[in-house]
Amino acid sequence: MGIPTRSTPNLNENARKVLERRYLRRDDQGRVLETPEQLFERVAEVIAAAEERLGTGQSVTEWTERFYSMMAALEFLPNSPTLMNAGRDLGQLAACFVLPVGDSLEEIFEAVKQAALIHKSGGGTGFSFSRLRPRSSRVRTTKGVSSGPISFMTVFDAATDTIKQGGTRRGANMGILRVDHPDILDFIACKEQGDRLNNFNISVAVTEEFMRAVREGGEYGLIAPHTGERIGSLPARDVFWKLVEGAWRNGDPGVVFLDRMNRDNPTPDIGEYESTNPCGEQPLLPFESCNLGSINVSRFVRPTTREVDWERLGECVEGAVRFLDNVITQNNYPLPQIQEITERNRKIGLGLMGFADFLILRGIPYDAPEALEEAESLMGFLQKRSKEASAKLAEERGPFASFAQSRWASLGYPPLRNATTTTVAPTGTISIIAGCSSGIEPLFGICLWRNVMDHDRLVEVHPIFKARALEEGFYSETLMRKIAEGVPLSRLPEVPREIADLFVSAHELRPEHHVRMQAAFQKHTDNAVSKTINFPQRATREDVADAFLLAHELGCKGITVYRDGSRDWQVLNLGVEGEGETPELSPIPLYGGCELSRLWAEGGD
Repeated sequence: MGIPTRSTPNLNENARKVLERRYLRRDDQGRVLETPEQLFERVAEVIAAAEERLGTGQSVTEWTERFYSMMAALEFLPNSPTLMNAGRDLGQLAACFVLPVGDSLEEIFEAVKQAALIHKSGGGTGFSFSRLRPRSSRVRTTKGVSSGPISFMTVFDAATDTIKQGGTRRGANMGILRVDHPDILDFIACKEQGDRLNNFNISVAVTEEFMRAVREGGEYGLIAPHTGERIGSLPARDVFWKLVEGAWRNGDPGVVFLDRMNRDNPTPDIGEYESTNPCGEQPLLPFESCNLGSINVSRFVRPTTREVDWERLGECVEGAVRFLDNVITQNNYPLPQIQEITERNRKIGLGLMGFADFLILRGIPYDAPEALEEAESLMGFLQKRSKEASAKLAEERGPFASFAQSRWASLGYPPLRNATTTTVAPTGTISIIAGCSSGIEPLFGICLWRNVMDHDRLVEVHPIFKARALEEGFYSETLMRKIAEGVPLSRLPEVPREIADLFVSAHELRPEHHVRMQAAFQKHTDNAVSKTINFPQRATREDVADAFLLAHELGCKGITVYRDGSRDWQVLNLGVEGEGETPELSPIPLYGGCELSRLWAEGGD
């Protein structure tokens, strides 16, 4: 491996603003002490130093240059804690954690303390509150009654509110409750007013038994977690519709398909999944952590031929897997329990960003059937090459400790270094740094306002669209203002039809296509896929129900929906400085073969 020429990152203005606000080192007076180039150097040096610690015989210098080159070229970026903390006092490099919450007061408040340490270090936490006894249950030691899971969630929420993650961002939590917990209806409604638990995303962990009861009709059992006894039942469709109502109202709760997640658990002998990280894409065992990284796939399309440079992409995958495995070795873990199980399973989550840009450069509209084929092909390639890279690392460094008892061994895989290799994350701020579209999401708009970091607002105009508009002679400031005000390209006669079709935005897509896109990526992803199923404001509850049912039907591991304007504040906005309304679009067609939802809404069976 030759040493690449040291390159200077080509960062746009928004990328530099985000780096300066959140990532670059500062002195005690808040003055910035490093450049973006020095940030990438700092991270590359720390991660490459694992080669010496592991005794691999590899050149630390050469891998430092390789890692720097991948980041500076904006081809690959690790999760935010790695960029922030590598080579600094905290030294905590992972983004995703799951902590167990036991049923005793001591266990609950120990989890609060552990979460505080993780938030301080820059990580996000997921919890299942399913072990807590339901409200009004007897507490033997005090002869009193339990206040239930939701009351204790408010304690976690208040603790999170007081802690800034590494001085850069507030803590984020995922709260999960099993659908068969007796307090499930209280949980579904706990964020109904939008004025509590604002540091939590919440999701209901639904089982296959529940989904069968939803489709077939009938009741399902409620289980008291502290006794294991069935203490009642609920009509499955009634609970399902309450889920739908909450998601339609403000996006909470989401749904995770718990049995499906555990079906793909690579180490079932060690434990079961019960929760995920805050954005839902990373199921983890209790105390487990995972570090993520994303490849900017738009950088691997040849501009003249629109072909994918598969060879160069494969080399990037191999380098990224090595980088992420090195992170596990270099990490300064906030708790010894986390270090033990993380180093035992060595899970990494390599994903992608810039997928919408990738499709545009390939000349494929996001809503075309070919886009789904591209998704499967691209993620299948990342999955295959990441497994090959992990197997190669296992030859060099040894497999993860639990490999012999893992699902991979039973399926006949060669020894692997990592229990998982792939995750599709939302890539919020790292996609801003990379100057590309977020994760696997479609473009939110061609010109939009993005709210970041304590409601700062950054204006964004899609660079490829501007280049095409200038090239084809239809660019004007008047036209750009119309687009910024939220007028769809399809309604602007100045914009050629081919361009309007190619630059389709999230709210011009049928929700069915959002779900099918998520499912296409999930087919070749070890962990889960972060994808927001966007709905226009006029969408109905029945539309949301259809999306939930279709996600289950197609093999997704969870689903999060968001109806535009259903919260007072949202990250991305169309309209003048985010104050305009999303324009009225064509009606949403019924889709996915899930017409049961409309029948139920009318009171039928």
